[in-house]
Amino acid sequence: MKKVFLTLIILFLSILHVKSELTLEHCQELARENYPALKKYGLLEKSLDIDLSDINKSWLPSISFYGQGTIQNVTPSFPQVLENILTQMGQEIKGLGNLQYKIGVDVSQPIWDGGVSKAKRELIRSQDEMQKASLEVELYALRQKVENIYFAILLTREQINQSRLTLELLNANLSLLESMYKNGTAMKSDLDMVKAQALTLKQTITQAESSEISYKKLLGIYIGEDVTNEMLVTPNATMPNSLNSNRPELQLFDSRLLTSESSRNLINASLMPKIGLFAQAYYGYPGFDYFKSMMSRDLSFNILAGVKASWSIDAFYNKKNRLNKIELDLNNIEIEREIFLFNSNLQTEKDLEAIKGLKKVMEDDSQIIELRQNVRKAAESQLRNGIIDATALLSKITDENIARLTAKLHEIQYIQQIHNLKNTLNQ
Repeated sequence: MKKVFLTLIILFLSILHVKSELTLEHCQELARENYPALKKYGLLEKSLDIDLSDINKSWLPSISFYGQGTIQNVTPSFPQVLENILTQMGQEIKGLGNLQYKIGVDVSQPIWDGGVSKAKRELIRSQDEMQKASLEVELYALRQKVENIYFAILLTREQINQSRLTLELLNANLSLLESMYKNGTAMKSDLDMVKAQALTLKQTITQAESSEISYKKLLGIYIGEDVTNEMLVTPNATMPNSLNSNRPELQLFDSRLLTSESSRNLINASLMPKIGLFAQAYYGYPGFDYFKSMMSRDLSFNILAGVKASWSIDAFYNKKNRLNKIELDLNNIEIEREIFLFNSNLQTEKDLEAIKGLKKVMEDDSQIIELRQNVRKAAESQLRNGIIDATALLSKITDENIARLTAKLHEIQYIQQIHNLKNTLNQ
């Protein structure tokens, strides 16, 4: 029963341990989800739906109601001879009245707009993709910021770990010196020197722990979680599969090109004629039958319908300038793409050289640590035998501490440089 209970406790603690670990990739995902700019995606989707809906509604019938009243000083009338004849026949001729009024409705239904609505939809969609691509560039820059903070925490943690190991060495030698001092084989100044060094190292550890807390608080702000008690996992040092760039900036260039092409299509569509149906109906005076309206001032219902073709040549006036401007925009975008790829390739080469340099340096780190450790152990033996004093020993302990810390620094820098390369390529 005790074994089962102990197993459950170990399992529970292991689960807690797993939950308390954070990886770089998970931090970057959390930072993306927590970043306020991500909310723009929802706004862009809603804006796109509204714009497309407006374009689709342009195909609905256009209906307008109106009321009108006018007075004229001259109106159409019968020739005097014809009016005399009609009067002799007993027909009263009033002619059109000077006061005219009506209420009516005008209806128009587009049949073909020359491709303008289609071009507008393409332009709106391409603009939406461009805005999303721009947002992706902004979010991608966030990855590098989180990565820098993450590795700063790892470096600070290694400094703390190595300083604690060195402090253990100092405490062990401090115990030795206290024993030697009691036996009269060591001086009080040697004992005080090691104590001072131990206190100084404690201060260094305290400062490093304070820096680690500050970095973790900053990381917590980015990812929206408290990571003060979380353990950060050191990422794997895996090189990218290829050196092909897949940066979101390239997608932004493509979407900008597509937007310019859509603008050119809209210009060409605006040059085409428009065809539509129309209808006009009104109730008032005079009606379409002028003869009847001359004979009587009664109100009448009138309706007119037909097909209308229109072709405005205004768009031809600045067509050439507008197309030339778009061509300049396309050329400018291509130049910006070339500049970005040039700088990206340059940064890739720098990252590769830095990785090679660190890898070469790391080959000697383990040997340097081993040699510094041997020298320190020999110094401890010499101190016990009274050959050297505490000052020489402290120098050897410091050298070993620097060697170990430098090796860890190289290791983390090597991993960080690989991730910098991946960030440069978006691999």
